[in-house]
Amino acid sequence: MASQIRLKLLPSARCLFDEPIRVKVAGLKSRQVVTMRARSTDDKGVVFSSAATYRADESGEVDLNRDPSLRGSYVGIEPMGLLWSMTADTLHKRLQKTNALNPYVVKFSVHEEEGEGRMLAEATNERLLMGDGVSRVPIKEGNIRGVLFTPPGRGPFPAMLDMYTLGGGLSEKRASLLASRGFLVLTVALYGHDDLPKVVKEIHLDYLEEAVEFLKKHDKVSGKGIGVISISKSGDLALSVASYLAGVEATVWINACSANIILPLYYKKRQIHSTVQLDMKKIFSTGSGDLITKYAVTNPVAEENKGSLIPIECAKGHFLFAAAEDDLNWDSKAFMDEMVERLKHHGKENFDSVSYPGAGHYLEPPYGPYCPSSFHVVVGKPVRWGGKPKSHAAAEVHLWKKIQDFFRIHLSCDAAHTTANL
Repeated sequence: MASQIRLKLLPSARCLFDEPIRVKVAGLKSRQVVTMRARSTDDKGVVFSSAATYRADESGEVDLNRDPSLRGSYVGIEPMGLLWSMTADTLHKRLQKTNALNPYVVKFSVHEEEGEGRMLAEATNERLLMGDGVSRVPIKEGNIRGVLFTPPGRGPFPAMLDMYTLGGGLSEKRASLLASRGFLVLTVALYGHDDLPKVVKEIHLDYLEEAVEFLKKHDKVSGKGIGVISISKSGDLALSVASYLAGVEATVWINACSANIILPLYYKKRQIHSTVQLDMKKIFSTGSGDLITKYAVTNPVAEENKGSLIPIECAKGHFLFAAAEDDLNWDSKAFMDEMVERLKHHGKENFDSVSYPGAGHYLEPPYGPYCPSSFHVVVGKPVRWGGKPKSHAAAEVHLWKKIQDFFRIHLSCDAAHTTANL
């Protein structure tokens, strides 16, 4: 019987990380109950897995686009539920895909519901971080340490600077996927990568200015201006890049602060912003080995923090602010609301904002496993990020499209509409 059962991944078992697939099973008995499973291993060897129970239709087929999960990692009709509901086999771990050359491999399988759950069929989904023809070039030029991703073709392409987080090293996933969608992207490390210092006590805007100038001078970059995309701590740095540096036309801020936080910011050897700090007395333990830091950030608009507030009203380009309403790292929604009101007060209309109920801190390209908690580089312990898996996954799908549309509008170039082939 099992030899007649087929597990299909449509339209292809090979796709980009941010593309949905259709999972179908054929050849089962009429109304047979089976368990669908997904399993993957990240670059650090952490195993992620999910499982959901389905009932076949009269003809012995299961279609995740049509049929509801009866129980398991999620319930209801969730075509990509096996991917976003995967959980790590170790507490407080987030999916690590540090090198875009390595695809994200997911093993799908269908099992008998009863007995020992004998496997009936399996299929492998190769989810690429880089489309065919995208080039990946490590950059070690001047002070810049990072990786440049360039779409296939002659260009010119709209260009952006990807500042992922404050954490050491590089994360290439978002940058490589944006390049696969037609953008030329430089992702940079702030510290802890290559010969950069392992620990820093201050950030210099000059470093990010050097990265912006590198992009502006690139022979495949369109002359429209540069985009910046950020999340978490790098979000306030993106605000400073947009407010102080020339040629920045579009900035995406995701779940960040409205003021300079943690580390003082310098420019031209002069401190331009002091810091908003964390009040460690307002960090709470959950009792599960992780912490909630949401209320630890002191008020950015308080008089004593005036030197940390970034003058976004001076920015020439456009902003897209995205906040998760259940962010437990800090109150991103409140920070976003403050910036929106400040820009309105100054008569500015150069912004769009969106908030997501039920979403947590790490809003990333869609279809990766939802992360409830992981290690926080500043706190030095695991923290809870917030959100509910289903709502968070839906927010990632919506925001990912919105980000690309935003950059295409404000960094307009026909090449942005090309996508790398698979």
